Order: sequence, then structure tokens, then C-alpha cells
Amino acid sequence: MTLRDYADHNNNPGQGNGALPAVWRTPFMSITVPSTTPATTSLLSPGRQALDSALFQLDQAADRLGLDDGLRTMLATPRRSLTVAVPVRREDGRMDVVQGFRVQHNITRGPAKGGIRFHPSTDIHEVTALAMWMTWKCALVGIPYGGAKGGVAVDPASLTTRELERVTRRYVNEILPIIGPERDIPAPDVGTDEQTMAWIMDTYSVNAGYSVPGVVTGKPMTLGGSLGRAGSTSRGVQIAALKALPGSPEGRTVAVQGFGKVGAPAARYLADAGCRVVAVSDVTGAVVNTSGLDVDDLRAWVAETGGVYGYRRADALTHAELLELDVDILVPAALEGVINEENASRVRARLVVEGANGPTTPEADRILADAGVTVVPDILANAGGVIVSYLEWVQNLQAHSWSAAEVDMKLRDLMEQSYDAVAETAASQGVTLRQAAHLIGVGRVAEAHRLRGLYP
Repeated sequence: MTLRDYADHNNNPGQGNGALPAVWRTPFMSITVPSTTPATTSLLSPGRQALDSALFQLDQAADRLGLDDGLRTMLATPRRSLTVAVPVRREDGRMDVVQGFRVQHNITRGPAKGGIRFHPSTDIHEVTALAMWMTWKCALVGIPYGGAKGGVAVDPASLTTRELERVTRRYVNEILPIIGPERDIPAPDVGTDEQTMAWIMDTYSVNAGYSVPGVVTGKPMTLGGSLGRAGSTSRGVQIAALKALPGSPEGRTVAVQGFGKVGAPAARYLADAGCRVVAVSDVTGAVVNTSGLDVDDLRAWVAETGGVYGYRRADALTHAELLELDVDILVPAALEGVINEENASRVRARLVVEGANGPTTPEADRILADAGVTVVPDILANAGGVIVSYLEWVQNLQAHSWSAAEVDMKLRDLMEQSYDAVAETAASQGVTLRQAAHLIGVGRVAEAHRLRGLYP
């Protein structure tokens, strides 16, 4: 039985062998998960599309691994899903209430680990998908974590600094019972940063009665952060891109969709390796210069103006046009589902390296594979962030610190070892890099379940 069968069964409880037990009726079970390729998802919310993709990828891996029905359901079902109300006291005295979420998908291999995002479109479906991907990511790169994710459905740009602090602290207070350095360790994500992590650490520590730096990663250095953490996801993207790129990187052209926390440093790292970054985009627009962009000058422009729009040393283009540029490397580094069945056939990059989580839908994956485009999947390409988060956590637990060179060496070794394992599996099994990455990640979690057994 596939996950599609479970989903269909839940939608039609009067058919077959009866209704699923209530514990299985999680929010994502209303999504039909196809056994070959998903149906058109254009009418679904972005969060539901992301979860549809995550479940489809799990279903593919489970088929190849020969997992039984019970184990499939266990791997598809979050261990814990928490939805909370977060009151926000505004500066003018008004009170708004927004939703917050924390999903711990799997904790069989270790404490849960995953970022917290502040974004107005965040919902329980998106957070569940991201937590699931984090489970496979941690298993793939061999670090002892399970997957988690959190989010608050709010636009941080609409809040003052004091309002943002209140939202953060109240959200943390609501999820306090399920987080901790041995339970669940949050980190920055879209719309959050090291300041957010400092507020989370302080809120948790005040409640504990003593300082607990290991409760979060991605903290400021003065509070126990790690050297190399800030650009670690981007550094991992660079390492993965160079591993996947045939021949020398010198002069290879790059387009980066999402010139932000991940995309901007990734552009810098790729330029440092000899690549020519010719186009970037963010929420304000997209710019292109076929001779190559001065990444540092562009980052200064963004810091001054708030976005890439209007950059004087490049021409404007649309967001859609950037994804379809004839470049060697395309780095989608923003949100989910930007490469889909509608535009995948127009992607001309030879290599897609996923800096974001879930930027390519399963339909697009099939189209790109048929066109001979290599896709380095998110659970491999952007794993640098969780690797260095793990290193930060280890340093906190040991009250110790490593140099930036030591952190970078450990990051590079784990990324390269993981890439080599995925490439070898892809070649031996005749599958894509994404399918190979999920075979390894899902397989390791499934094996951990088998070894631990079921209590009681």
C-alpha cells in the first residue's frame, strides 16, 4: 500500500477496511499522493504543494526500499505537531493574534532539529513538509538528529523591533514544553536571524533559571554561536555545486534566484571559486549583466536600498526570465515550488543546485531529468546549515569552541562525503540524485526504527 492509498482511504473512510485510527488523521492526509507523478497542484496552497512533494518523494523511496505499510505510515506521520496562538501587542496598543507552529517529524535518531521561519504564508502543511525534509537531511549527512520545523504566520517586515521581540518570546513560551538542548533545537530560517535566536535562548534560559546556550543554534558569537555558522548553508551550496559541476568552475555562468540570506553568500562563494554570477533576483525584482555582476557592490546596493531593483550596473528582467536564462548553474535559494510543471521545460541551466527547501516540484523533477538537467537536491545541497548547527551544538555541550578553519574543514568533509555517497547510489541504482539522497536518508531512518523496535 502506498501513501496515496492511505490518503485516499482517509478521504473515503467508509470504503475498504474502515477508517484510519485517529492518530493517523494528520493534516496532510487530505492530500492525495500519487504513486507515479502528482496531479496538477496549481490549486493547492504553497504549503500543501510542498507537503504533496515531500510525501511523493517518501513514497518513491519507500517503494524502492520495500518498506512495509506500518513503517511507511510511521515515517509519513509527524511525531508531534503543535499549533499555538501568538498574541501580538502592537505599539499603538492594538492586539493581533497570529498562528505559530512547531512540528517534530521524527526523533528516532536523536533530538529534533530545524529552523523557525517568520513568513505570512507559513502554515502547518509547509512546516510539516520542511520537518520531514529535515529528517532525511540529517540522516543523509550522518548527524544524530531528527527533523523538526517551526513557523509563525507573520510578516516580520511589518513589525517594529519591539513587536518582533514580543512575538518571538511569546511563541517560544508557547512551544517551551517541547524544545530543549536534548529535545528539539531551533535555528534561524526565512525571516529570522541570530537576534531571533538570542531572544529564544534568553526566554528559555529565564524559564530554566540558568543559561542554556545549547537550546538554539545560529546564535551570536558572544552567546555561544559558532564561527562559520552564518554562511554555512551557502558554503554547502558552493561545495555541492563544485562537486556536481563537470570540469573547472572558471568562467561558468550562474543565476541565483533569491539574493538573500542563502543566495547572496552563495553567489559570493561561487564567484570566489571562479564562476561568473550573471543574474540574481529577490522580492523587489531581478537584474542581469552577462559580463558578470560585482557581487560585493550589489550586496552594498541591497543594504542601502533594500533590494536588487534598480541596480545601476545591470539590466532589469522578470523573475520568470531569470529562471529560464541560459546559464551553467541555477541556484533557487528562496521558497518552495518556484520550478514547476509550467516552467520546467524552459529551464536552460545544465545544473540546478537547490539552496532553498523544496524549490522543485516532482512534476518539474521529471521534466528536468528527461531534459538531461542535473538537480542537486535540497536535502543535500543546503545541508551545510544543519551541519554547522550540529557543530555549534556540540561546542555548546562541551563548553568548547573550534576555529573557523576547523569548522570549515568539518563542513567540507561531511558535504563531500555525503555528495559522493549520493552520486554513487544514483549511478548504481540508475536514479536521480534526489532519489538517491532520499534512498539513503529514508533508509537510515527506517533502519533506526527497526533497530530500536516499537514500545510497548
